[in-house]
Amino acid sequence: MSQEIRNLEPKALWNKFADLNAVPRPSKKEERVIEFMKNFGNNLGLETFEDEIRNVIIRKPATAGMENRKAIVLQGHLDMVHQKNSDTIFDFDTQGIDMYVDGDWVRARGTTLGADNGLGVAAIMAILESTDIPHPAIEALFTIDEETGMTGALNLKGGILQGQILLNMDTEEDDEIDIGCAGGIDVTATAEYDEEETPEGSVGYTITVKGLKGGHSGMDIHKGLGNANKIMNRLLFDGFDNFGLQISEIKGGSLRNAIPRESEAKVIIAEVYDEAFVFDMQQIVNEIKTEFKTTEPNLEVVFDKMKETPAKVMPTIAQFYFVRSMYTAHNGVYRMSADFDDLVETSNNIAKLIVGDGQLSVQCLTRSSVETSKFDLANGLRSAFELMGCEVEFSGSYPGWTPNSESEILDVLVPIYEKQNGEKPKVVACHAGLECGILGTNYPDMDMISFGPTIHGAHSPDERASVSSSQKFWKFVLEILANIPVK
Repeated sequence: MSQEIRNLEPKALWNKFADLNAVPRPSKKEERVIEFMKNFGNNLGLETFEDEIRNVIIRKPATAGMENRKAIVLQGHLDMVHQKNSDTIFDFDTQGIDMYVDGDWVRARGTTLGADNGLGVAAIMAILESTDIPHPAIEALFTIDEETGMTGALNLKGGILQGQILLNMDTEEDDEIDIGCAGGIDVTATAEYDEEETPEGSVGYTITVKGLKGGHSGMDIHKGLGNANKIMNRLLFDGFDNFGLQISEIKGGSLRNAIPRESEAKVIIAEVYDEAFVFDMQQIVNEIKTEFKTTEPNLEVVFDKMKETPAKVMPTIAQFYFVRSMYTAHNGVYRMSADFDDLVETSNNIAKLIVGDGQLSVQCLTRSSVETSKFDLANGLRSAFELMGCEVEFSGSYPGWTPNSESEILDVLVPIYEKQNGEKPKVVACHAGLECGILGTNYPDMDMISFGPTIHGAHSPDERASVSSSQKFWKFVLEILANIPVK
């Protein structure tokens, strides 16, 4: 771990982030970071325990003179999104994140950084470890598996937490205070098909879509970024209609909450069409690059002729319905909010596509701040995939967080921010899935707010955290702790 990270200010925050990022912490594999966090709390002599689902809770008494303030919950999630560039050799299960400083930004070498939500967790750790920061009684809640299922928040039982105010530190723009967020649901379509032998006189090609930015499927969904699965389908659709292209395999995207950056397909065409196919495909690629020249300047599509032609392919009729269903399935913004300016209400991310060996799977994450709209879009996707004969499953549904414009803690944060920065913060709802809405189902009377330092490119290898923003964030946190309302 580079010492330059530990020398950044505020050192209390960046040293805890460096400690945390040395521990592998993929979603659903948080055993090591859970033990790390329990050891951290126990070594401080603080009440530390895990609940039935393995969320970690650490309690710290109020400092002298703050005993009459309302108890607070400081909350963040332990897991991180694991994404890496295709040419990066890295094992997320065994290696700590390799970080470096690039001007005002902290980055990772070829992987996600884990600032989402590692910086929030590190801030809580620094407060728990501190001996000179005034604060009321604290419950630190570190949830698990936020990124792939909200499992920790969904399974946190009522009655465990005693705090009256919850400060969630999991947003990514330092001039925003969040008071609401979107809910989500996983939509998964699966089907089986009988493979057929590749016709004689065929040639094979590997088509690779790469160079896309990717990003957070909630916070970045409105930016007009390319989706590798949808771009690939355009190529397959044209190749099928004009040259009888047949699919052998497709692998596109990885995680539901990450906009897919890469997709690879192995296909065959009749040798007689070889030259015309390559020429036609390049024309389509040029058109797509023109469409995305502003948002995706590094988009690449590569056609490599295979030395060995695939032995099995998808039947023509199955492929006919597949490429059309993929074209029909909505990706991106579905509806903008009528109540908040520039807020996405409902969206879908066609996140992961796997085809081959007679099986097909399409995995989507649908988000919305309106529950009925969430299911409206989910049912639209279901219809598109059922028409091609897929079985469609809805799973992992979680609620949004309804904004509370009369929040008492909001009235504390806004003037502090304005005094420190000379301008009002943006009080917003976001299109990401925050755990506040879920936690609120079992703690309906808890006053909740969310904020954090500036992080760009979350859920992609371009993830980076602003050093100057971390200083602004830390100063904000300390002043909030000193001004928690009395009981």
